[in-house]
Amino acid sequence: MKKILKPLISGIVIGALSLTINIDKNVLANDIANTCKYDSASKVNPDYSTMNCLLTETALRYNVPPEIVKAIAEGESGNWRHFDMNGKAIVTADNGIGIMQITNQAGYNQDRLKSDIVYNIRAGVETLDDMFKRKDLPSINSGERDILEHWYFAIMAYNGTKPVNSPFVQATGERNANAYQERILRIIEKLELIDLTKLPFTREHFQYDSNSRENIKFSAMNYDFDLPLTKSKYFFKTNQKVSATTNVTVRTRPTTDSPSMGTLRTGEIVTITGPFEYEAVSTKKNHFVWYPVKRNDGTEGYVASSYLNYSASTPTTPVGSIDVSKFADYKADQYWAEDFQWAVNKGLISGYPNVYNPATKKYENLLKPNTNLTENQMLTVLFRYFKSDELASTKPSSSWSADVNYQLASKYALPTLGGISASKQVYAVKDITRGNFARILASMHYGKTVSQPEAIQFLRDFDLTTTKTDAEFKPNDSLTRAHAVAFFHRYEQIFNK
Repeated sequence: MKKILKPLISGIVIGALSLTINIDKNVLANDIANTCKYDSASKVNPDYSTMNCLLTETALRYNVPPEIVKAIAEGESGNWRHFDMNGKAIVTADNGIGIMQITNQAGYNQDRLKSDIVYNIRAGVETLDDMFKRKDLPSINSGERDILEHWYFAIMAYNGTKPVNSPFVQATGERNANAYQERILRIIEKLELIDLTKLPFTREHFQYDSNSRENIKFSAMNYDFDLPLTKSKYFFKTNQKVSATTNVTVRTRPTTDSPSMGTLRTGEIVTITGPFEYEAVSTKKNHFVWYPVKRNDGTEGYVASSYLNYSASTPTTPVGSIDVSKFADYKADQYWAEDFQWAVNKGLISGYPNVYNPATKKYENLLKPNTNLTENQMLTVLFRYFKSDELASTKPSSSWSADVNYQLASKYALPTLGGISASKQVYAVKDITRGNFARILASMHYGKTVSQPEAIQFLRDFDLTTTKTDAEFKPNDSLTRAHAVAFFHRYEQIFNK
């Protein structure tokens, strides 16, 4: 538990220790209520922003990720409700009380669990914290508290380690999507707007008799997963550098109901300028919070915590540090000259060192601007631009060289012709057309699959192409390296402004 309070009385004797702890917890509750401007004596459900505050602040006091506490409150009470229409605490048939559905927990005042939301939340967070500390439950990696996936078994135990919560259905071997912890993690993904890693447990590690109510027997007590896991988004510090996980709008106030200050592109690094804030519109239900940030050009605004990442991308080599004019086939009068300078220094594409040049019959360094790109090669450039961190951290599931690109293409529902299945792998090494490239770029931009005419219109609407008709765009022509760098450079110039 974080130490946030000083002793109330300087000369307390040892025999009064338990009383002191109770006093400190009462002061803690008052501090949280005051922070969130909530009257604990009221018998009404607070507005969404206030409830977000109560849940978040209590979680932080106990060093528990707020994402998990808020998702459990959502799963237990539905819509963060504690009181019914008559001002009475909601109690379920199994005697679960209030927002955190506290059931049969020794050491808590039952009447106060009903009358005091802050007390009820505290009881839920303390229970969850106790579950995380249990030694009879499996641990994950080194058990760092700020990693959301590390709380998998603590979340399970909050509801009970009964067969119903086994990650696998013993009879069929299928993953149990109805297990309590699986449902809570889905709530985090849906309402915190973040992607969690699905942990690759194995069936044999969870033993139980489906006809018994005995607890699950765990045959593995530690899992060491070499996977990219998810840190809580609530521990960013002022002046910390973070990166955008996707293209996201910067707002003038901590709400989407405020004007745009521009768009952060994926991987763009910004600076946190202060503590997070809660949704400004109290009737809007968000699980996430808002951070004030500052861009490199001095623009300041608010970004939802969901779209910020601790692993800020390493700044790329400044444009101009690699002189592409040194490549033998570089031509300063070509439309792509500046685009290649930008793309090579950005790390999106590279030249070919010491290869045979038919024009000069010498071995030279070449850019090969007129060489066609395969779909797989284009995806590499695409993900270097939009998802560089994820491209670097995603583990291949097979020995196929294009595996990671098509994992990500599937994840983001991109309309590729190639795919991981054997029947589709052949298309990965075929030249990609300008029309298919347009579809993939537009689909990545919008976060949904678009048709080819819609995609070409997107390029036209945002001046990514100067062609006036679809026929003039030549969608059936192959995409060259020069075409690709030109499109991405224009995209950067348009949307990074």
